[in-house]
Amino acid sequence: MTLLIVSFLVLMIVGIPVAVSMAVASLLYLVVYDVAPDVIVAQRMIAGVESFPLLAVPFFILAGNLMNIAGVTGRIYSFAVALVGWMKGGLAQVNIIGSVIFSGMSGTALADAAGIGTIEIKAMKDHGYPVEAAVGVTAASATLGPIFPPSLPFVIYGMMANVSIGALFLAGIVPGVVMTLLMMVTVALIAHKRGWGSDTGFEWNRLAEAGLEVIIVLTFPMVVYGLIWAGLSVNVALIISFAVLIALDWYFDWSAVMALMTPIILIGGMTMGWFTPTEAAVAAVIWSLFLGLVRYRTMTFRTLAKAGFDTIETTASVLFIVTAASIFAWLLTVGEAAQGLSDLILSITDNKWVFLILVNILVLIVGCFLDTIAAITILVPILLPIVLKFEIDPVHFGVIMTLNLMIGLLHPPLGMVLFVLSRVAKLSVERTTMAILPWLVPLFIALLMITFMPFITLWLPQTMGLIR
Repeated sequence: MTLLIVSFLVLMIVGIPVAVSMAVASLLYLVVYDVAPDVIVAQRMIAGVESFPLLAVPFFILAGNLMNIAGVTGRIYSFAVALVGWMKGGLAQVNIIGSVIFSGMSGTALADAAGIGTIEIKAMKDHGYPVEAAVGVTAASATLGPIFPPSLPFVIYGMMANVSIGALFLAGIVPGVVMTLLMMVTVALIAHKRGWGSDTGFEWNRLAEAGLEVIIVLTFPMVVYGLIWAGLSVNVALIISFAVLIALDWYFDWSAVMALMTPIILIGGMTMGWFTPTEAAVAAVIWSLFLGLVRYRTMTFRTLAKAGFDTIETTASVLFIVTAASIFAWLLTVGEAAQGLSDLILSITDNKWVFLILVNILVLIVGCFLDTIAAITILVPILLPIVLKFEIDPVHFGVIMTLNLMIGLLHPPLGMVLFVLSRVAKLSVERTTMAILPWLVPLFIALLMITFMPFITLWLPQTMGLIR
């Protein structure tokens, strides 16, 4: 095991990409110790991506790309301005609410930071906010993407841990709300301290319209469920509900309602058990195409081609990481690294809460050095047996691990959100890091609450009957 881990770390330190480092270290270990035939490498790499839930990955990525080119991002921002722009520190609050909505379409922190984050940072700078404040709140709110469903890290974790992805998606909703409220309180406190005012006037009409749109969106799954309960099939109920919604939107021009329908299709459909996460992702792609080609008419063959190539590029990188991490994780398992770590932890403590503290520290450190997908693929086979030994719910543990890794995205040396926002805001990595530091406080508070209050995570999936 020493050769495998040391060679991996050395390759990373000299600047080799994480996935390549894992693949080369694995091959070197196999050649030196001859623990398995060479063909086992190909077999394990294929096995790593030969999974139906992984089909959701390219469709989630494509749906997010299509939403960007359909012009939905701007409509989400306008809706958030109407909803919370009148508060003190208005655009900072808008930043958070916009990320909450956009997270229901992208599923990744990077897409959130690079997509709606670009609009939010520019708007805050134009309204006189310090660029550091704009970058900090954008970075913090970007972590909401993989906590609210849909979530690519949840898909990978569910596949690795053999846990219901639908249960993981539901488990992320309440923690996501908790994180959102903590961030909004943080903005309010900073706005009071720095004298930030509102950025748009308070208008009852705008607020009522925004509230009406939210009510319509939130009741959509209930309407479909009611039609199904009345004896209609799922397909007929969906068609009737969509037809009514589209007719209302054309009459009243509720653009935000149409934009918000994507997360409702995903969350509501999986909650009601209408379709799997993969089918939900396909539905989101179809809905995105409808918005861009029919409703808003903002898509062209050129932009569609760009969205397709971007999706292929991102999917290829994700799947390459999964394949490389699969063989690396398999070698760690064969080398009894899991058993060794289990013995070490059990020699330190037999208390599950102390174990969770140790795991939080470990995953936070790993998240600063490893890509999220690679970290999940490597750590889950090692930590899950210990998690089950302590009788910790694997769904709860999945949310804890994902939030830790999201915080890692904000840290050097390999925090990808850090580098994306540094480029978007045209700040040095050092200044971007300092801008993000204050916003780690609400994230760590949320992490502690989610870790030591399991009901925050487990209440909703238990209520919906997806877990016991």
